[in-house]
Amino acid sequence: MRPYILAETNWKAVKDQQIDVAVLPWGATEAHNYHMPYATDVIEADAIAAESARIAWENGTRVMVLPTIPFGVNTGQSDIRLCMNLNPSTQLAILNDLIEVLNRQGIHKLLVLNSHGGNDFKPMLRELGLRYPDMLLVACTWFQAADRKKYFEAAGDHADEMETSLLLHLRPDLVLPLEEAGEGKEKKSRITGIREGWAWSERKWSMVSEDTGIGNPKAATKEKGKAFLEAAALNIANLLTELAQVDRNDRYSS
Repeated sequence: MRPYILAETNWKAVKDQQIDVAVLPWGATEAHNYHMPYATDVIEADAIAAESARIAWENGTRVMVLPTIPFGVNTGQSDIRLCMNLNPSTQLAILNDLIEVLNRQGIHKLLVLNSHGGNDFKPMLRELGLRYPDMLLVACTWFQAADRKKYFEAAGDHADEMETSLLLHLRPDLVLPLEEAGEGKEKKSRITGIREGWAWSERKWSMVSEDTGIGNPKAATKEKGKAFLEAAALNIANLLTELAQVDRNDRYSS
């Protein structure tokens, strides 16, 4: 039993347990090229949340990791078989209900730990921050918590070298041999502003990628995945400790 993982602990332990900050990992269920499981984002969310919480807990931070939400915003993958979608409005409703529980029980700090590029929690936390003024609501996308360029050769953002390396480390039994993976070639937008990154439109996945991947996974190794996970987890653990220690009403310095 890990006392900082709600799914593993029990009422006997929890009923009198100090909780300084809660963590809500949020993933997605979607295709990840030919070689990786649909639950890739969930597996990553579980692992990074648990490792970050372990480090923080051992440093004295009383953190509690809630069960990972396994479905995310996949509106751009509507024609990809069994890519499961939650609309942003549904995510907002789910977040509201969970934050209401924490707020009512006096747990006033929450980190939403994002594991999926299609999720965007900023506008939701803006709205919910008005609704629950006693809450300190923070969002973090875990794969932005460390510099991926130090660990990986190929650029990408979905079923790429980084994610494949993570799964080779965490669940190699669920990863097909890399010779079965597609190359993750991405077709670029014909619209200049979108192509250059200063304008945005949702990617229609079947138009952008033939194998559902974005980024070549062929150079992935379990060693790279382990090193990147450890670096990201350490930074997120430090974030959790700072969140636990900060005064919600005095969290800015001059």
